[in-house]
Amino acid sequence: MKRILLLSDTHGYFGPEMARHAGDADEIWHAGDIGSWAVAQSLEAIKPLRAVYGNIDGRDMRAAFPLHNRFALEGMDIWITHIGGYPGHYDAQISALLAANPPDLFVTGHSHILKVQFDKRLKLLHLNPGAIGKQGFHKVRTMLKFEIENDAAKNMHIIELQR
Repeated sequence: MKRILLLSDTHGYFGPEMARHAGDADEIWHAGDIGSWAVAQSLEAIKPLRAVYGNIDGRDMRAAFPLHNRFALEGMDIWITHIGGYPGHYDAQISALLAANPPDLFVTGHSHILKVQFDKRLKLLHLNPGAIGKQGFHKVRTMLKFEIENDAAKNMHIIELQR
């Protein structure tokens, strides 16, 4: 079993609430728009970090993190990308790739809107943790915590913080 803290759109913000929730995770996943090396390093100092770069991330982040991060964990095929859309409205650049080889778990960021949605057509679980940073239009800052065990994501918790 692996315990995951999933976040996105930090936009250069790292706060004690993130460290507190990362403390009991096995891994931290970041779905892009990290915003600064300081944030990436702070997260990596707590737990192993799997991340992708987002549209606001500069050359340094793009050199360190991929656009798409696809990997297997606890029997699940996982794909993390920043701009991916959501079921029924996937981004045009990856829609065909998703249809040809759908993962079990598809993780995106970018929208600043928390979504947990099952795609019946592709038989995948889509997660977008919303935005935990303090920049953007979102009124509530959000993260997701969950476990991956025996080919399944379970015990999912939404963490909501005031802006």
